[in-house]
Amino acid sequence: MAAILEFLKRAKPVYDMVYKTTMLICKLLLVADIIIMTWVVIARYLTFFPAPNWGEEVILTLMAYMSVLSASLAIRRNAHIRMTTFDRYLPVSLVKSLDLLSDLFVMGLALVMLVVGWKYATGIGAKGTYISMPWLSKTWMYMPIPLAGVAMIFFEIERLVIDVEHILDKNYVPDLGFELDEKKEDK
Repeated sequence: MAAILEFLKRAKPVYDMVYKTTMLICKLLLVADIIIMTWVVIARYLTFFPAPNWGEEVILTLMAYMSVLSASLAIRRNAHIRMTTFDRYLPVSLVKSLDLLSDLFVMGLALVMLVVGWKYATGIGAKGTYISMPWLSKTWMYMPIPLAGVAMIFFEIERLVIDVEHILDKNYVPDLGFELDEKKEDK
């Protein structure tokens, strides 16, 4: 077990690179979204400036990619909203176990997103086309879900390794956002 954890800890530079690359992709998608949206809005008011007929569909598609990829980035930073109200009243070992359990559920969700999302993208998506771009398959509209599933699985593996390390480390106390009473700490 320790060898597996050590190997996965040495993969941190790979996780850093994938995180930075995904963040760059999200930023580029946001910039493209803003540019196209600005073009469409300006074209509504300036009649001599033609609006792209594909603008709104592309904006929605880019936004779908950006939102689900950025959600996978939040997994790595452990920044998703979660219920921690009762953590101050629970034993530290239980809080560590609940962190692991919640990450296992997120991993399950990511697997569902990958499998079912791929089925939809290659099934229903492959049968349709964009209205304004009949040459482009709607597979691209459904593809953010399995793509986000892959990204979530990738980052969730790192979270699970961190959770296991925290459980194995008897001296680790989760940052609960308050001072922990000596009575509530597991011995």
